[in-house]
Amino acid sequence: MIWTSFFALKNLGVPMATVLKNVTNLFTIVGDYLLHGKVYGAGVWTSLALMCASALCGSITDLAFDLEGYLWQLLNCLFTASYSLYLRGIMDKVVALTVNKTRLNEFSMVYYNNVLSLPLIALLLWWYGELGSLRKEEALQNPMFLIAACSSGLVAFSISLASLWFLSITTATSYSLVGSLNKIPVAITGLVAFHVPWNLENLASILVGLVAGIIFVQAKSAPVAK
Repeated sequence: MIWTSFFALKNLGVPMATVLKNVTNLFTIVGDYLLHGKVYGAGVWTSLALMCASALCGSITDLAFDLEGYLWQLLNCLFTASYSLYLRGIMDKVVALTVNKTRLNEFSMVYYNNVLSLPLIALLLWWYGELGSLRKEEALQNPMFLIAACSSGLVAFSISLASLWFLSITTATSYSLVGSLNKIPVAITGLVAFHVPWNLENLASILVGLVAGIIFVQAKSAPVAK
């Protein structure tokens, strides 16, 4: 997911990448239906449509077509949706493999998720010839770099823990749709912190996104008909 996002952002602006990122929700909700048999009502689909409209409003001034960027971003959406769908399914299947026949807690999932990435990191270090030069890296002697790296690791751990906890008690579709709502506080923060001029497009993006969030919450809170 991270690898494809870097390549996408090389060719696309952040607003356009945000528009295409919402395709992840569509992949996820279709995958949830095909793999797990989850069926969602009109409220969830309306929320999904409004989220896409919200992103489009916010990036309407930066719609530049770049085929390579589009392909990388669509690949990123596919990998992101596949990850959440697979992880949600494996959370239930792993119960039969544990000693006490219970679901792994969030700390265990974060631990295994990160340990499994170590072989890939070692392979990349070897591939790019960095195994020998790693110990000589000057940045490792810089206290500020070490503080920044440790802080980044702590934030990443918190994000991973929160994501896995949320995914363990809900569906992949809910996880994906709620995750898309984070662009609303990000947009507001960006407008205030970086003194971005307020205009019709970014205001419409925030308002439509808020409406999408309200509809989604109401749709998920409504009692399911038996």
